[in-house]
Amino acid sequence: MSLRQFEYALAVAAEGSVTAAAESLSVAQPSMSQQIRNLERDLGVTLFDRTPAGLVPTAVGRAFLQEAEIAVNAARRARETARAGADDLVGELVVAAQLGFGTRQLPGALGALRRRFPRLEVTVFEESSSAEMEQLCRRRLTDLALMAQCRRGPADAHRLGDEEFVAVLGAGHRQLAADRVDLRALEGEPWVRFDRESALDGVLEEVASDNGLRPATVARVSQTATAVRWAAHGLGVTLVPASAVPSGYEHLARPVFPAVSQPVIAVVQPDSGPAATALLELLRQETWNSSASFRSRADEPHGEGGAVNDARPLRAG
Repeated sequence: MSLRQFEYALAVAAEGSVTAAAESLSVAQPSMSQQIRNLERDLGVTLFDRTPAGLVPTAVGRAFLQEAEIAVNAARRARETARAGADDLVGELVVAAQLGFGTRQLPGALGALRRRFPRLEVTVFEESSSAEMEQLCRRRLTDLALMAQCRRGPADAHRLGDEEFVAVLGAGHRQLAADRVDLRALEGEPWVRFDRESALDGVLEEVASDNGLRPATVARVSQTATAVRWAAHGLGVTLVPASAVPSGYEHLARPVFPAVSQPVIAVVQPDSGPAATALLELLRQETWNSSASFRSRADEPHGEGGAVNDARPLRAG
């Protein structure tokens, strides 16, 4: 068996056919077919069922492919570590970020990383589900994961700081006159919420339970920016991490009472290599606020209809 065979098997599973897998890897189709047969012979098992819809991993094949993916990723990281010089990093860095966390901090750290190591390829994707984030970490499919502290935090977690949650209200909402919004004052309001399996909706569920709220769902969205924009247009109230409020909407955001915050951690795989370590250090240099405060606008000029006519900047607490 070889790592190349593992890569072929993973490609076949992803594409559903040997022909498509061969094209994706720029390999001759007969050669890939032979390598898959050799791999199945060496293992003594059938990895794929041949169906009218294409090649589908068997139960044994699925178990093998999980381990093969870990082995291929580990080999990639080993190559990157070996190639890393004192002043340069090459290869690929895979980062997963839990939706809504580190929205302002991660781009700054990644920008600094790319400027320092221009030959480094960085792949970033967002994941809304806490369970999926933990699964990615367990399977070691990412080099670094940025996420909210989970109940069973991994041993290799590095706490970066805290994300305070803020309520975003529509222009002219009566609660904009307050420095902090009493959560109980939002009883009966319609809410713009997130997907049911997302960590952000889990935060709202917990907040609602703790404060006796029965949030009436007017819409569910999958992106924090969408939730903020819809709330700003008066569709309903939403609750998001302070750093996830897009520029230009800060004047519609207020911290809440009782305060809601979550620790933010970075999970770095033990064999991730120097690129992940470099990103972790850059993330530590970013500003992670334990609290976010917004200046009161109650005594400042308002536009027609009582709406605030200029933005209020978010400042560190």
